[in-house]
Amino acid sequence: MVSDPIADMLTRIRNAQIARHPKVDVPGSKLKVEIARILKEEGYILNYKLAEEGTRGVIRVYLKYTPGNVPVMSHLERVSRPGCRVYAGSKEIPRVLGGMGINILTTPRGVMTGSAARKEGVGGEILCQIW
Repeated sequence: MVSDPIADMLTRIRNAQIARHPKVDVPGSKLKVEIARILKEEGYILNYKLAEEGTRGVIRVYLKYTPGNVPVMSHLERVSRPGCRVYAGSKEIPRVLGGMGINILTTPRGVMTGSAARKEGVGGEILCQIW
């Protein structure tokens, strides 16, 4: 039983990149699929697939590296945790590294990046920061 499944997903990705694995399996959920979708759209991972293994689904994340075998994501950080939730209005969403990284937020209009939430004028819970 994992108390923070999003942090578990980020940690699995971080550890797989350190070990230079081509892919990593993460226990599936709708929120994790949305996070993987955003990572693919923003170019931080190659792809992701939903796989059925046992009673639960599994998300297979294919990691992306530069030609020098350096991970594309240098930092994954969980912001809002179960013990300390972090919310931001549309005007208070922080920029990550001056726009070089992304925030992933849950908003009333779904899971989106910080820049998309700013454009739509919605705030929400800041899940993580990636650069």
